[in-house]
Amino acid sequence: MHVNIIFSEPNFKMRTAEAKQYIYDRFRRKYVLLTPEEWVRQNLLSTLITNYAYPSGLIAVEKMLRINNLNKRYDAVVFDKNRSPWMLIECKAPEVILSEDTLMQTLNYYSMLQCPYLMISNGQHTHIAAIDSEGFRWLDSVPAYNL
Repeated sequence: MHVNIIFSEPNFKMRTAEAKQYIYDRFRRKYVLLTPEEWVRQNLLSTLITNYAYPSGLIAVEKMLRINNLNKRYDAVVFDKNRSPWMLIECKAPEVILSEDTLMQTLNYYSMLQCPYLMISNGQHTHIAAIDSEGFRWLDSVPAYNL
């Protein structure tokens, strides 16, 4: 099930160095290379904060997880007020089709975090699932952050 998320008007700090474009990541507090995937991540997170009242102080970006003796980095996690993972977010470049492989990658991260929600997005298509004792179900809207 596809959730329609309209990105808010961006107001990002940008800079160019050595013919490459960089965007300021407020979560990592530094400029990062502006790749298509980074564009999706920054716009999606900005929209969740601006339009859905997600707390910016409870969002972590590109943190390390150890899965099957391998170091992996998740794209973003929204935490609840107790600092427990609440939503895992996996971002892909706009040209990347959100496939079963994308879902499996996200579920690998989920296995370590065990949060109630996961979101995968390529900026054009976004899928959100709730996972609880009743199982896995696709949602048709962005869950409210009202914890």
